[in-house]
Amino acid sequence: MKLTAFWQRIRRNRKNNGAAVVDSGGGNSAPKIINRSDHPLSRKDMSEHALKVLYRLKKAKYAGYLVGGGVRDLLLGLHPKDFDVATDATPEQVRKLFGNCRLIGRRFRLAHVHFGREIIEVATFRASHDQTGGEGVTKDGMIVRDNVYGTLEDDAWRRDFTVNALYYNIYDFSIVDYTGGLKDIESKTIRIIGDAQERLQEDPVRMLRGVRFAAKLNFKIEASLSASIKDNIHLLDGVPAARLFEEVLKLFLHGHALASYELLKEYDLLKHLFLQTAENLDESGDRFITQALINTDLRIKQKKPIAPAFLYAALLWPAVKCQAEKLKYDDLSLLQVYQIAGQEVLEQQLLQILIPKRFGIPMREIWTMQARLASRKGKRPLKLLPVPRFRASYDFLLLREQSGETQLKELCDWWTDIQKVSEEEQLAMCKKLSSGYSSKKKGKKKKSSTKVKSADHD
Repeated sequence: MKLTAFWQRIRRNRKNNGAAVVDSGGGNSAPKIINRSDHPLSRKDMSEHALKVLYRLKKAKYAGYLVGGGVRDLLLGLHPKDFDVATDATPEQVRKLFGNCRLIGRRFRLAHVHFGREIIEVATFRASHDQTGGEGVTKDGMIVRDNVYGTLEDDAWRRDFTVNALYYNIYDFSIVDYTGGLKDIESKTIRIIGDAQERLQEDPVRMLRGVRFAAKLNFKIEASLSASIKDNIHLLDGVPAARLFEEVLKLFLHGHALASYELLKEYDLLKHLFLQTAENLDESGDRFITQALINTDLRIKQKKPIAPAFLYAALLWPAVKCQAEKLKYDDLSLLQVYQIAGQEVLEQQLLQILIPKRFGIPMREIWTMQARLASRKGKRPLKLLPVPRFRASYDFLLLREQSGETQLKELCDWWTDIQKVSEEEQLAMCKKLSSGYSSKKKGKKKKSSTKVKSADHD
């Protein structure tokens, strides 16, 4: 069955049955089962490694379901990035089945089955964290450990959003829907499972996940979830800084960076991730970040690599630029200004998001290189061309000009041209520029000497 025919049937059934209200609050409700003949999902579109995991679980008499974003994206005609598996086998039992398996996590214990560069994540069915007999721990309403195992139904009601709570059964190839996920995919709605206030307090990162899915899928956020995000936004400040680093990459490095940015601003979430940027975000800074994210989405579409350091450098540039303006009055060189401003901004940012040193160092280099690229005296440009961070810094300079700093056009054109010519021509370009500097200096000296003579004559 084709996707279009499947969704037409879903809409037709809804009209025939009346507009049913989706119960996403949990409870003992019978699941909606879509038989293999009535849905379009095909194993040809699934990861062969995920299928290997499912078949081995089945052979060992364990339940095996493809779950989450993989099922959702296939129903939308998209190409899933990851395929996750849910089972009634415990992590330890999964590890016994697969020699290429590693157990990870403390808050959520998971099994990762490795197939070269692809990792299939296998999770045991979970129940509510407040049930006895497991390792469910909360602190101030926030889940800090959640290893309470349960049934398939328990697992469905414990997931975050209805669109992520669809299960593909490897035993009969049916789709299982407890929470109304199919209806919400059809209506393009991001709806949280359960009470929105309670679920966001359990894990505030769900706010960012909701925004991410809405941006990625071009879905709307359901009204009660939207209101709860605004009520609980302050809880993000209590999330560990290390965890937020990965969440930001998920927001901006998967082809929907601009849409994510617009939603972060709409829900006032930006300041809880990048406070300094939010405080210094004028029209120019907003234009710069917008252009950076447009370029990021384009590169991902073209399957080109994206450096996290470049992304973070762009997101923090309005703050660095503002801090640099304050330092220009301290009799410092432009290079020193960017060095100090970059260091101060990064130190403050680490209080919100723990950016690893392997990214923090190149971020500072990109910022300070803006000063080095502006200084083209003598043979300095020739020394910059082979520097490892040159290309990223040059792209950053182009981005600044592209987003409105039109005074940089001549500088950008010059650096573009010098990369296209031979070494002899590069040297000639540097000499020509240096002679221009010398002429300007001589002109200034003549003017000053003329003024002195004139004063002596008087």
